[in-house]
Amino acid sequence: MIHLIMGLKGSGKTKKLIDAINAAANEAHGDVVCIEYGRKLTYDVTYKVRLVDSKEYGISSPEMLKGFLSGLHAGNFDITNVFIDNLYKTIGTDKAAAEDFIVWCAKFAADNNMEITITVSEDPAEVSETLKQYL
Repeated sequence: MIHLIMGLKGSGKTKKLIDAINAAANEAHGDVVCIEYGRKLTYDVTYKVRLVDSKEYGISSPEMLKGFLSGLHAGNFDITNVFIDNLYKTIGTDKAAAEDFIVWCAKFAADNNMEITITVSEDPAEVSETLKQYL
């Protein structure tokens, strides 16, 4: 299953994400991973969550992030929740590529029995019908 947290800058996406991460860490029966852009969530999420800075790994495109997620899962089948903060900062602002990535994530999550939550800095009223199903 996949969830999108969308909104314009300053709309409270990060606060919602932090709350969801901490709730998942307390309730999940597996491992929780958060991929962030820069190290800004370190003091906001519980120590139980594996924080990964995408900048440290040079992730800059949807293909690289797909490979990274696949590698995380291949190395640890116990991951039940993945959170991705600031999608556009991580993979670029190409909306079509981001939409393709989100659709891929939905299939990847379903195939591997995990939940993926992604924050996207975009007005939810302006997204495609494809993405509206994940809001």
